[in-house]
Amino acid sequence: MPSVVGLLEQRELATRRRVDELREEADRIQAELAVAEQEWKEWAIARSRVGEVLAPVDGTGQGHAQAARAAPAAEGQAEKTSSAPGAAKPKSPVPVWREGLAWTVLSVDYQRIVRALADRVRLGQGSATCQEMAVLFGMDVVPARVETLRSKAKRLVARGWLAEQQPGRFTLALGVAGPGRSATTGAWDSSMI
Repeated sequence: MPSVVGLLEQRELATRRRVDELREEADRIQAELAVAEQEWKEWAIARSRVGEVLAPVDGTGQGHAQAARAAPAAEGQAEKTSSAPGAAKPKSPVPVWREGLAWTVLSVDYQRIVRALADRVRLGQGSATCQEMAVLFGMDVVPARVETLRSKAKRLVARGWLAEQQPGRFTLALGVAGPGRSATTGAWDSSMI
């Protein structure tokens, strides 16, 4: 009859082998994730560069994005350059919302917030807190991430894209058409649903 200590050693050895296998798999997945993230960044940069190349050219032969980088523009001029076709760059300023301004002028992070709140409106779920948005985006709900979202949401409120009807609860501002929504009628475009 085997000893209790011998049985425990066998179980420990089997468990240690399983842990080693899982660590190897985790290392493999981490390496794949790093490669995928790098490829994703490269595609985002490529899309940004193509957006710059395809931007309308002004009288000096520069695209609006190049002209904005070459010489700092006044507030009114910055709004004109930010309404160029294509998505804005990641750290671009948030333009003040005005009738007819598409949400695509916002950087990807801001578009994500507008899209999430537009989806909530479409589904009849109403406003959302920053914690709810963090969960929706698959982020860790830690103070740093939530505060980053809150800062972006507050900036969108200040620029007229969002409304904060109750403290900490955000929704689309009146008149702002979210992705897939008609700016004139407020109805949802069935092709986007």
